[in-house]
Amino acid sequence: MPAAASATVKSVLNESRQIERAALLIRMGARMQVLESETTLSYERLIRLYKEIAGKSPSKGQLPFSTDWFLTWQENIHSSLFLNIHEYLVKGASLDTVELLTKAWRLYNEQVQAAGIEPLLSFTRAWRLVKFVEASMLTRTPCSRCGGHFVTEMYENAKHYTCGLCNPPARAGKSKSAGALMLH
Repeated sequence: MPAAASATVKSVLNESRQIERAALLIRMGARMQVLESETTLSYERLIRLYKEIAGKSPSKGQLPFSTDWFLTWQENIHSSLFLNIHEYLVKGASLDTVELLTKAWRLYNEQVQAAGIEPLLSFTRAWRLVKFVEASMLTRTPCSRCGGHFVTEMYENAKHYTCGLCNPPARAGKSKSAGALMLH
């Protein structure tokens, strides 16, 4: 009987950890697909928890499944900043995948906001970016001018790659929209 009681306690503790993890992810803006992937809680429990924490039902629909968003000019700069932070933490911290992701995303947000720029990368997009890298759909390539590592497609020619900061598009920095970078 003690073994059964111990298994029950472990199960309750694990469920508690899963609820804490899901609550953290919800507060960071994670969509349902992220919650389902990163916790062992049932869909129904996640829905109830989401409504309780966010005060509304989760967004409906599938996540975008395209690497294109991460490759456009401003989005690439934000994605690259996040991914460099994430890669740094992977090498230096012994955290599980969700802890790495949440810590990297918080650091990304702190850096962007400290620069007075609106963050473009949502938590769910950051999660998707990491998944794309793990699936070898995206990678980091060093810029041939500045040496910074930027998110690129796998087949990018590293010898001739120039980042969007060293070679911005013609209209870069002209708009006052959220996330616009001031280039002088």
